[in-house]
Amino acid sequence: MKLTIERTALLKSLAHVQSVVERRNTIPILSNVRLDAGDDGKVHLTATDMDLAIVESAGADIGQGGATTTPAHTLYDIVRKLPEGAQVEISSGTTDGQLELRSGRSRFTLTCLPVEDFPIMAEGDLPHQFSLSAAALRRLVDKTRFAISTEETRYYLNGIFVHAADEDGVACLRAVATDGHRLARVDMDLPAGAAEMPGVIVPRKTVAELRKLIDESEAEVAIALSETKIRFATDNAVLTSKLIDGSFPDYERVIPSGNDKLMQVDNKAFAEAVDRVSTISTEKSRAIKLSLDKGKVTLSAASPDAGTASEELDAEYDEAPIEIGFNSRYVLDMASQIEGEGVEFLLADAASPTLVRDSGDGRAIYVIMPMRV
Repeated sequence: MKLTIERTALLKSLAHVQSVVERRNTIPILSNVRLDAGDDGKVHLTATDMDLAIVESAGADIGQGGATTTPAHTLYDIVRKLPEGAQVEISSGTTDGQLELRSGRSRFTLTCLPVEDFPIMAEGDLPHQFSLSAAALRRLVDKTRFAISTEETRYYLNGIFVHAADEDGVACLRAVATDGHRLARVDMDLPAGAAEMPGVIVPRKTVAELRKLIDESEAEVAIALSETKIRFATDNAVLTSKLIDGSFPDYERVIPSGNDKLMQVDNKAFAEAVDRVSTISTEKSRAIKLSLDKGKVTLSAASPDAGTASEELDAEYDEAPIEIGFNSRYVLDMASQIEGEGVEFLLADAASPTLVRDSGDGRAIYVIMPMRV
């Protein structure tokens, strides 16, 4: 194999594939990236952790076709440290079991493992197929992923639940995530081909890798799935992943419908005030208290070690006074996804879940559980 590639193109592709590779691997071949130089003028880079596989292509000047595997993180670090605009020459097969990389006056030789040992992730049949714009997919991911649980014991919450749903008689594609303390639910128009799809839980790591892949893209993303696997394909990359084998809980039961106390407040001012006041909270939960009264909300926090803090904000509120406590980090995570200038809180009492709505996006709702303060 022999090829020449521009450093920026190689680095961009390597950045995506190497992040799939786990730092600690008991199986040596899984630490490697597979490089395939074909006759299509591209080099294809593949990485997998057996649950997730990514193949990314980059344009290259192919002198001789072939394939090899080499340590992913080492190759990435080398390319990252090369000067911008550099041309990178990669060759293998000249010396036994080694890959040679040259750029300017730099020369590296890396160990290789046989291509035959590199695992191929079988997709199987993926009968449900549809496509979404990268922007629509980013919206679904960004507005829900902060609520994904990191508790491994509740593995069925360690991802985003994507399914076809019905909202007021209108079919939609819905993404939901919850960790038991907060919930995020976002809808979009149901794309053609998605009506019959099963409800699937896309794992947290897959969500993170997908988000990197579509970060600056404006292209369509082709999605194909079965009950056990999902594939996302863009112009130059294909991400295939196993799905979480479990049942997502009945999330509709925790979305309150009878909350009658409405508070509207400027989201930017509210988030900044929460951030300031929570500085005083020393414990892990960073608890803050909201005291609602006619036309205003007072945020406060107290800590036996650090002291107290409070800040008053103008708010649209005409109901009876109420005090309620929240985890400030959860509030800030949610506020960061609010598109409109205003945020709406629908409350019942100090012990019941609070519904939060975005004035700029009526198809996204959030639920946050209160805490004692």
